[in-house]
Amino acid sequence: MYKYDVKYSLVIPCYNESENLPVLVDRCSLLLKNRKDIEVLLIDNGSTDNTHIVLKSLLKNIGKKNLRSMRIDINKGYGFGIISGLKECHGEVIGWTHADLQTDPMDFINAISFFEKIKDSGKVFVKGSRKNRSFKDVIFTWGMSLFEWLILGTYMHDINAQPTVFTRNFFASLGNLPKDFSLDLFIFNEAVNNSYKIQRFPVIFELRLKGKGHNETFLSKLKYSYKTILFSIGLRQHLKNLSK
Repeated sequence: MYKYDVKYSLVIPCYNESENLPVLVDRCSLLLKNRKDIEVLLIDNGSTDNTHIVLKSLLKNIGKKNLRSMRIDINKGYGFGIISGLKECHGEVIGWTHADLQTDPMDFINAISFFEKIKDSGKVFVKGSRKNRSFKDVIFTWGMSLFEWLILGTYMHDINAQPTVFTRNFFASLGNLPKDFSLDLFIFNEAVNNSYKIQRFPVIFELRLKGKGHNETFLSKLKYSYKTILFSIGLRQHLKNLSK
């Protein structure tokens, strides 16, 4: 079966992304061209539009064994969709990116190159670093990085940049993974605190192709920040308890 050829797995959660799926599937097909060692798992994360119908049709026409989908009937959070996909995929190096095409699935090639080059790749954690963003968004990102450094004592820049890639062994070592948008922060923080070699590379951050994201308006950014603050305070207390 194809799964024995797979070394690298990319999970892409899709929530009400039916309009973006044709281009997304095309980009994923290009990613997989001449690469039998990569698989892409598209997660229909409890979509309420016709994502599952569009996805099923597109994948049937593509006919690639290493480009497949998984359906979650009820949306239980961004993190839940990703975690479910990471558990289902076959690679020893795994990770995720977003379905909105603000970052290209092809960036995964650059991410896995770090694991191909470094001998001790088991202690490597890779994240993109977003370029071509508005000044307002850059300032917001720096502010969040500063806040997390003050709360957690860990410096993490551009926490929500994609793709995010690491080994299956690292993923298996993690417990109590958050099921919401705090997943990026939690895993990044764990990698830094466990002395993983953090590798960054530039990714071009484009405008969303179609539809609206969860964090595009100023009000949505404030709501996200508030939730992140609460999660960070709780995480700090949890880490303190573990150190006692």
